[in-house]
Amino acid sequence: MTAPEPWSRQDDVLAGPGGAVTDEVGVITGPLTLRTGAGADGEVRFAIQYQEADEWYTLTGSPVAAGDPAALHVAALAAIRAGHGAEAPRPGA
Repeated sequence: MTAPEPWSRQDDVLAGPGGAVTDEVGVITGPLTLRTGAGADGEVRFAIQYQEADEWYTLTGSPVAAGDPAALHVAALAAIRAGHGAEAPRPGA
């Protein structure tokens, strides 16, 4: 995710056992930062990085169809905290 989204939120999160899955490098673990953005197209995108790193990765399953971006951000944080190969949450799931 390179350009700012019309709605975005970013939070630090400690990944649980099994971490989170990215499209680019597979599973990442440890202290991470999650950025969720909702574009004008209605899609919600999730990017994740190691805290303080320069590289951002796509959380597997991103983007998702239109949904409440704030609720999806909270759901993604919960999934990453739980670990087990967390992926992007689906609206209504």
